[in-house]
Amino acid sequence: MIKKLLILLICIIPFHALCQDNLKLWYKKPAKVWTDALPIGNGRLGAMVFGGVKRELIQLNEATLWTGGPVRTNVNPDAYANLLLAREALFKEDDYAKAYNYAKKMQGYYSESYLPLGDLIITQDLKDTIPSSYYRDLNIRDAISTTRYTINGTTYTRQVISSAPDQVIVIHLTASKAGQLNFKVGASSLLKYHTVAVSANEIALKGKAPAHAQPNYIDSANPITYDDSAGCKGMRFELQVKALSKDGRISADTSGITVKNATDVTIFLSAAASFNGFDKCPVSEGKDENKIATQYLNKASIKSWPALLTRHYADYHHYFNRLSFKLATPADNTNAKLPTDERLISYTKGAKDPELETLYFQYGRYLLISSSRTSGVPANLQGIWNKELRPPWSSNYTTNINVQMNYWPAEVANLSEMHMPFIDFIKNVAVTGKITAKEFYHAKGWALHHNSDIWALSNPVGDKGNGDPTWANWTMGSPWLSQHLWWHYQFTKDKKYLKEVAYPIMKSAAEFCEDWLVEDKDGYLVTAPSVSPENAFFDDKGKRASVSIATTMDMSIIRDLFTNVIDASNELGEDKVFRDTIIAKKAKLYPFHIGKKGNLQEWYKDWEDPEPHHRHVSHLFGLFPGNQISPVNTPELTAAAKKTLELRGDEGTGWSLAWKINFWARLLDGNHSYKMLKDLLRATNVAGTNYSGGGGSYINLFDAHPPFQIDGNFGGVSGMAEMLLQSQNNEIQLLPALPDAWATGEISGLKARGNFEVSMNWKNKKITTASILAVVGGKCVIRSNEPLKITGMRVISKKTTNGYVTSFNTKKGLKYNITGAKS
Repeated sequence: MIKKLLILLICIIPFHALCQDNLKLWYKKPAKVWTDALPIGNGRLGAMVFGGVKRELIQLNEATLWTGGPVRTNVNPDAYANLLLAREALFKEDDYAKAYNYAKKMQGYYSESYLPLGDLIITQDLKDTIPSSYYRDLNIRDAISTTRYTINGTTYTRQVISSAPDQVIVIHLTASKAGQLNFKVGASSLLKYHTVAVSANEIALKGKAPAHAQPNYIDSANPITYDDSAGCKGMRFELQVKALSKDGRISADTSGITVKNATDVTIFLSAAASFNGFDKCPVSEGKDENKIATQYLNKASIKSWPALLTRHYADYHHYFNRLSFKLATPADNTNAKLPTDERLISYTKGAKDPELETLYFQYGRYLLISSSRTSGVPANLQGIWNKELRPPWSSNYTTNINVQMNYWPAEVANLSEMHMPFIDFIKNVAVTGKITAKEFYHAKGWALHHNSDIWALSNPVGDKGNGDPTWANWTMGSPWLSQHLWWHYQFTKDKKYLKEVAYPIMKSAAEFCEDWLVEDKDGYLVTAPSVSPENAFFDDKGKRASVSIATTMDMSIIRDLFTNVIDASNELGEDKVFRDTIIAKKAKLYPFHIGKKGNLQEWYKDWEDPEPHHRHVSHLFGLFPGNQISPVNTPELTAAAKKTLELRGDEGTGWSLAWKINFWARLLDGNHSYKMLKDLLRATNVAGTNYSGGGGSYINLFDAHPPFQIDGNFGGVSGMAEMLLQSQNNEIQLLPALPDAWATGEISGLKARGNFEVSMNWKNKKITTASILAVVGGKCVIRSNEPLKITGMRVISKKTTNGYVTSFNTKKGLKYNITGAKS
C-alpha cells in the first residue's frame, strides 16, 4: 500500500504527464480502410492489422519482395553527347528549353517497385457478428497489436507480433470460454501464386513476382509484366502459415486451415523471397525461399506464446527503451482519454494534448525499428507496408529528399543500428553508380539520381525521354547520401568504419562532383544542367523553365560533401593531396546569393517562381540537413532563409511540413516549429494526391503525403528532436527551439554528435537538471540559454550574442551532471 502511495505522489509531483504511460494507439471499431489499420514489423516482415470481428484482414509484406532483377548497364549510349549539347545550350545560348530537351535524352529506365506479399484472412464462425464491446490497439512500448471484443458473453482476443529474434509473425487467439474458437484461415496474393497443403495444420503460398511494374503515374495498357527473356527478373517468394492448438481440431487443404472448438490458437506466418543481393539474379542465383521460410517456421513453432513474447519484448525493448520523452500535461487532459481517431480530430480542432505529441514522436521511433532492420534494404517510401501492385511512386527509394528524411532521426533518436540498412544500401548504389557515372557522363566516382530500388538503380529515370527532367535528371544523389555516411561517424566516432566504409565512398562521390562541375563565365565552379527538384522558374524572357545552372541546392549539397570529405580526411590523418584539391575546389564553388526580396536565391539568377508556395524548399539544404547556414555563424543568410520560408508559406505535403519543422528549429523559432508540427498532426482523410494543403496524418498516425508516405513520420521525429537538441558545428545546443507549449518537460536518451547521450529536465523553459554521458570521451561544448554548472568541475559559461557557451573535457564512459547556474 505504501509503495502504491509513493507511486501516486510521484505522479502528482511535479506534474501529471511525467507518470503517464500513454504509448498506445487505440480504437473502438475495426479499420475500414488501409490507413485505419495498424502496422507491425520486424524490419523484414510487415503487417497491417485491421481488427475485424467476423472477418479479420492482415495484409502482409516482406521487405525484399520487389519486381525486377539486377540493373542493366549501357542503357543510354547517347547520354554524354546530349550532356555536352545541354551545356552548350545553357552557357552559349541561354536556351533553357533546349537544355531541357537535351536532358530528356540523357535518361535511362524507371526503377522497380516494392510489392505486397499477400493477405491473410481469418473468417470466424459466429452466430452473432455485433459485439457488445470492442477494442483494438497498437502498443508501441511493446510492439504488439491487440483486438478484443465480446459476443454472446464470450470475449475473443487476438494479439499480433512480428518477432525479430524468431523472424515470424505470430497471431495468438483466445476465447474466454472453452471451445469457442471456430474459424478458417486463408491466404491470397495479388501476385501469381498457388497454394499447397503442407500438412494437417499448415499451408504454403508459393509465387513469383513480376519482371516489371510500370510506375503508377505512367499510363500503360500492360503495366505488369511477368515475362522476361533474360530469365533474371521476377523473384520467387513463399508464405507459410501454420496453426497450433492444445484443445481444438485443426485441418488443412488448399483452401486454407480450419480450426474447430478451440480455446487457444497460435498461428505462425513465415515468409521469404529468393532475393540474394542487388547484383545477383534472383532466379538462377536466388536464395532458397522455401528452405529459409521453413527453418524460421520450424524453429519458432516449437516455442510457446509466452516464450515468443519474452524474446520479442527483450529484442524490441533493447532499442525502444533507450529514449523517454514526457511533457507537462494538465490533470484534466480529457483529450488523452479519447480513442486515437477521435483524439486526433479533436486535436486538429484545437484541443491541447502534449501526450499526443510525445506519442507521435515515439511512434516514429517504433516505425523505424519496425521497418529498417534488413541489411541493404532500407525503409522505402512506405517503410515496409504496401498493399498495391503498383504502389504510389513505386514505393521506391526517392533520393531527392524522401529516403534521406527516413533516416534523419536514426542517430539523434538513439537508433543508430537502424541507420545501417541505409548505409549498406549506399555501399550497393556506390557500385552501380560508378558504372552510371562512367557510361552517362564519362566521369569518375559514382552518380545517383532521383530514384533507386532494391537493385541499386542509379541512372536518371524516365524511360529514355519520357520523364520530366525537373526530377528525373537531378544528379545530386551521391553527395547527399554521402552525408549519412558522415553523420554515422559523427554520432559514433567509429574510426574503423570511417576508414573502411565511409571515407572511400564519400571520396568517390567527391570525385564525381569534381568531374561534374564546370567553370562559368566568372570562374566559379557550377553544375550544369542543374535542377531544383520538381520546381520551375520564369527566365529572363518570362518563359517557364526548370533546367539551368548551379541551383542553390546543388551547390549546397556539393559544399556539404566537400566539407565532410575534408573533415574526414583530417580525422583519419591521411590523403592530404586529395584533401588539398577539394579545399581548392570548395573555395571556387558558386556561392549563396540573397535575392531582391531578401530571400535565399534558389536559382543561378534571381528569377520569379511560377509556384511561390511550392512544396519543395530544396535551396534551404544548407540550413537543414546541412549546417552551412546558422544564426550563430551566418546571420545574414539565416535572415534570408527565414524570408524564404515566409514567402513559401506553411502549407505543403506531409514530408514538406516535416522538413519545415526542422528548418524552423534550425532558425531557433520553436513556436513556428511547433505550428508546423501541429499542421503535420492534423487529421486528414485525403485519398488522392494534394500537393498544397493535403498533408497531415491519417487516423493510424501514418503521414499523409497524400497518399501515405512514411517520410513525414520520420521527418517529424527529426524536427521534434531538433527543437530539443542540436549538435552541428561542434557544439551541443540544449533546448535551442523550445516552444512555449513545451515549457516544462523531460527527455532522456537523445544522442548528439561526438557520441554524447543527453538527458534533460526543464521547467519554465529553463534547464533544471541535465546529464551528458560521454560514450567515447573528448571535448564537449554546450550552448545554452542560461549559464550552466557541471557537478564536480570548475567551468565558466561564457556569454555570447547567442546564449552561453560552456566547454569541458570528458572521459570515456563517464556521465556529467548539469544544472542551471541559478538553480
